[in-house]
Amino acid sequence: MKFALYLGNRGFFPERLIAEARREVTGALAALGIDTLCAPENLTRYGAVETAAEGRAFAGFLAKHRGEYDGVLLVLPNFGDENGASEALCDCGVPIYILAYPDELDKMDFQSRRDAFCGKLSIMDVFTQFNLPFTAWEPHTLHPSSPRFAEEMRQFAAVCRIVRGMKRCRIGAIGARPTAFKTIRFDEVALQKKGITVEVFDNSDLLLEVEKVKSGSPELEAKVRRFREYTDFSGVPADRVEMLARLSVAIDRMIERYDLQAVGLRCWLDLEQTLKISPCVVLSELNDRGIPAACELDVGNAVAMYALALASQEPAACLDWNNNYEEDPDRCILFHCGPVAQKLMAARGRVIDHPMFAKSLGEGCSFGCNVGRLRPMPFTFASAATVDGKVRFYSGEGEFTRDQLPEEFFGCGGVAHIPGLQPKLIRIGRGGYRHHVSMTEGSWRRAIDEAFTNYLGYEKTEL
Repeated sequence: MKFALYLGNRGFFPERLIAEARREVTGALAALGIDTLCAPENLTRYGAVETAAEGRAFAGFLAKHRGEYDGVLLVLPNFGDENGASEALCDCGVPIYILAYPDELDKMDFQSRRDAFCGKLSIMDVFTQFNLPFTAWEPHTLHPSSPRFAEEMRQFAAVCRIVRGMKRCRIGAIGARPTAFKTIRFDEVALQKKGITVEVFDNSDLLLEVEKVKSGSPELEAKVRRFREYTDFSGVPADRVEMLARLSVAIDRMIERYDLQAVGLRCWLDLEQTLKISPCVVLSELNDRGIPAACELDVGNAVAMYALALASQEPAACLDWNNNYEEDPDRCILFHCGPVAQKLMAARGRVIDHPMFAKSLGEGCSFGCNVGRLRPMPFTFASAATVDGKVRFYSGEGEFTRDQLPEEFFGCGGVAHIPGLQPKLIRIGRGGYRHHVSMTEGSWRRAIDEAFTNYLGYEKTEL
């Protein structure tokens, strides 16, 4: 992660604060593992930007380094100047975080006072007039030596990753929507207008790709070894292990060929009827590798999973809002058949014949369900959908608890504690969202909301 450093100035405020701020901010970012792109100090007076002409000089510097920085840190050691800032950053093309230094009560004389508190409002006002999105979070002023600064930069870095990843991305929709699931309908054109291209494939394309995977090939043998190391396949017949590996190789080839960042897969019933497998563990392994993979062709949640994975840099999962948990209104069971990454599970999973398909199609036709439990952790959840030509989303945070599920509960699930859950569920249902929800470990709601609403233009449904 690299931030371009912009230092603002207004001449009748103390200019000595600029050099101090450069040292303090670059040092604080380096301690967080974030690189800094700094303009030459002789580019402008004091190495900061005040006038419109200095702003244009800084804009030229950024243009020469386009693609090298992920975001801009607009630092106000003093009041700053809105004209220089707007000229400098109107075409920067990345998220902008505005950092205003705080004043200190024992340094309020004319030689020491900053007034960045006021200057930040001035720049926010003008950026709004220019329709230039920016990030400004509480508190209004913040010193880079504050412990809060590290968390702000962690969240802003997540915003930058989400925006960079989702402005231009490709989601693979492999197979037709299951006829029984009208709930996962989506609008390709609405997604395209937000920079998300959906590459659509018939399941026959996937089956033909599976046929091309040669038995005994190094690629296939490596995948079989990977699967046996990944989770417990001891109860799965060898020919079914090989077929799951063939399917995985085929999907890998499609991901590479079409440069897909995430996928949604039609996971039933034809794969169970043709290949005699259930692809849950294949999706699980993809998710574990950091390639978001949603089942039941839920492209909307594949989008949400990709954003969550970009934010956390950890696997995401697509789960069902599945069960109540006794009488507790703020607890529920989140579950899916087995596409959950092992990194999110409490212990190594175990692959079984999928009970749901074994019941309807006969035993032995659907090995691939990866049984386990989600481990206790704080998590961020989100879901996206296309409604009336627009991309909408909701987000929230919760915690997977240590509450136990019955031993006979199949698939991979966990008990989630989400404060105020009951009204949230009503809003989700009335908002036209899926019965699925995506999640990743950690607290990332602020980054998701900021990236989706402020920079990408999605509509938020408040929960």
